[in-house]
Amino acid sequence: MTDQLTDRADQREVGRARPRKEDARLVTGQTNWTDNITVPGLLHMAILRSPMAHARIDRVDVAPAQERPGVIAAFSGRDLAEGLGSLPCAWPVTEDIVLPDHPPIAVDEVRYAGDPVAVVVARDRYAAADALEAVEVDYTPLPPVLDLEAALADDAPLVHSDKGTNRCYTWPLATGLNYDEVRARADVVLKRRYTHQRLIPNAMEPRAVVVTPQAASGEYTLYSATQIPHILRIMLSVVTGVPEHKLRVIAPDVGGGFGSKLQVYGEEALALAVARKLGRPVKWTESRSEGYLATHHGRAQIQDIEVAATREGKLLGLKVDLLADMGAYLMLVTPGIPILGAFMYPAIYKMDAYSFTCTGVFTTKTPTDAYRGAGRPEATFAIERIMDELAAELDLDPVELRRRNWIEHNEFPYTTIAGLTYDTGNYEAATEKALARFGYDDLRAEQQKRNESGDAVRLGIGVSTYTEMCGLAPSRVLRDLRYAAGGWEAASIRMLPTGKVEVVTGTSPHGQGHVTSWSQIAADVLGVPFEDVEVVHGDTLTSPQGMDTYGSRSLVVGGAAVHHAAQKVVAKARKVAAHLLEASEGDLDFKDGVFSVKGSPEARKTIQEIAFETFSSHDLPDGMEPTINAEHLLDPENFSYPHGTHLCAVEVDTETGHVRIRSYVCVDDVGRVINPMIVEGQVHGGLAQGIAQALYEEAVYDEDGNLVSGTMADYLVPGAPDLPEFVTDRTETPAASNPLGVKGVGEAGTIASTPAVVNAIIDALRPLGVTDVPMPCAPQRVWQAIRQARAAKEATA
Repeated sequence: MTDQLTDRADQREVGRARPRKEDARLVTGQTNWTDNITVPGLLHMAILRSPMAHARIDRVDVAPAQERPGVIAAFSGRDLAEGLGSLPCAWPVTEDIVLPDHPPIAVDEVRYAGDPVAVVVARDRYAAADALEAVEVDYTPLPPVLDLEAALADDAPLVHSDKGTNRCYTWPLATGLNYDEVRARADVVLKRRYTHQRLIPNAMEPRAVVVTPQAASGEYTLYSATQIPHILRIMLSVVTGVPEHKLRVIAPDVGGGFGSKLQVYGEEALALAVARKLGRPVKWTESRSEGYLATHHGRAQIQDIEVAATREGKLLGLKVDLLADMGAYLMLVTPGIPILGAFMYPAIYKMDAYSFTCTGVFTTKTPTDAYRGAGRPEATFAIERIMDELAAELDLDPVELRRRNWIEHNEFPYTTIAGLTYDTGNYEAATEKALARFGYDDLRAEQQKRNESGDAVRLGIGVSTYTEMCGLAPSRVLRDLRYAAGGWEAASIRMLPTGKVEVVTGTSPHGQGHVTSWSQIAADVLGVPFEDVEVVHGDTLTSPQGMDTYGSRSLVVGGAAVHHAAQKVVAKARKVAAHLLEASEGDLDFKDGVFSVKGSPEARKTIQEIAFETFSSHDLPDGMEPTINAEHLLDPENFSYPHGTHLCAVEVDTETGHVRIRSYVCVDDVGRVINPMIVEGQVHGGLAQGIAQALYEEAVYDEDGNLVSGTMADYLVPGAPDLPEFVTDRTETPAASNPLGVKGVGEAGTIASTPAVVNAIIDALRPLGVTDVPMPCAPQRVWQAIRQARAAKEATA
């Protein structure tokens, strides 16, 4: 024990780059994905989906499917309608928002290609899938609604005819001085339009659901590849009528989510309804192409952004008019995603006026919702792109322009024009470190030489200085934003009689490494070995309280809750130790898991010994319960605000439009780091997704509303050979809003990288007259932009 304690004194767990506990099980296949689950009598469910974007359902005949081999049952939407309510939207952002009913399966009308219209249940998944082709459906086509601006016209066809409009809501925010007055006195006013293409999440594990009914008790266990088992349990109870206390939801190991599994999906409700109807276990697993149609999409916004400034480059005001594509229905948090971004357009900059308006629009496309970053990447892209445009207009270096406008380190805490209070930060330090590691001045010199020589391969340098709001969030703030739930998180610590520790967390990991990080946090507070800590999560029976995982909140809120719960354990153990050592609590030191009497270090008790003494309860203080277990529910006092500077150098072949990322350097400040190895992994993954938006990914619909990029052959997801080597580094300004000083890291790379890459491309091509390339900046689009710019120059020559 002495050697072990000495080792712990030499190496605290927090800050240590430990390999993840989870990985041995995951990489050797000794894990339990939802699709792995098999129970006696299991049936398989397949879903027939609409091939049309918008149509009236005239007839659904499932009888032919029921005659197919292996088929147990088949249901139309009308067959299942009784007992199924509307899927929930938990974020009605305005009082007058249009909230259409959202049936888990269509009954009278389909509103996007992929809308469910029938269900087949068979003895195996292949028989169920084959039988779908036997279902007969008659449709009357209706006009698709695809273009956001056209959808708002008075004569536009309606996605929901009973609502009389395609406008879902209009949400305004105006702060500081009057923007129009500030604009009138500006020396420079720039206006740009940026479009964020639709993105399709590509988690390693497709969505899957297994429902097992227990007829005698009326209970159901639902396994789902979900990020939100606790929220899912509540919402499915509301949708299906199954009492909440009769429903257990388990998220087994989940292979990625990126927001796509922050959802209450119709398939989960359908599997529960079918299991209830048949009294048999039911499984549904989506194919990848099915997921492209039916898993919610991300981004899909049009931004009109205007900035007013002095000729010296001081920002005066910012105006944003945003059109956000809701898709056909409002999913769990669909309306709130662009509203999260509303507070981040001013980013790290000081200004006098800010005006923001978002209009949500219904279209006959797959619904949108949270995707890694959820509103903040879109905001960061817009402000960082127009900052580069302003720098070009004023003939300033883009870094210098940012220096003239950002919040300085000695100004924190700082309340931004959007009303957020940033607690800590140091943009100067992160930027200087990034510039040094990037070799910024040398690259600028090389760029100038290439431009002067007329090199066909141009060099471009992109800058992105970002911050984000994460750690969702103080419950009272969410109330003011009309969000239905709170932002608290739960944790409990169970000290077992043998001295081992169980940490029960309300967060639900899907690749982030919670088991490892939470073990490190608990081990340091309790003074026990890292290996002696087990983390329990993802099951509403064993972890009954929680608000789950999304928005880079897990560590900031969930990890902090673990820290507080562990401190409560130590406080309880102190009472027992004082009693056993015949000392006052104030006379005890606690270090590395050992209580000792001040001045008499030989009088000592380890916290593991206290755990056993409490279990036996032979000699406890009068009136004390025989436990040192503790729980803590933490409602955060503020968001957290990680920040950083990302720099990208690209080479653009002006003859082919090919873009190659030559170097990428990022310096992020995520507050105190629990595990550097996990932070690196989160940053690398985030960079890959942000670069993918800039260069590769796009969901494309044809004029009839059919998804033509509906497979991995058509939707380009980058692999390792498509991505550069990343140089990552950190500065550290601990957060003041939580005891760990952490800020969140899960979305940082995605938020910062997209504008860094696109700014670099435009920087390379600006001498040729190119000022924008629509994302993704594929070679054809880059080539077209170059040709159009040359044609425009020739026309004015």
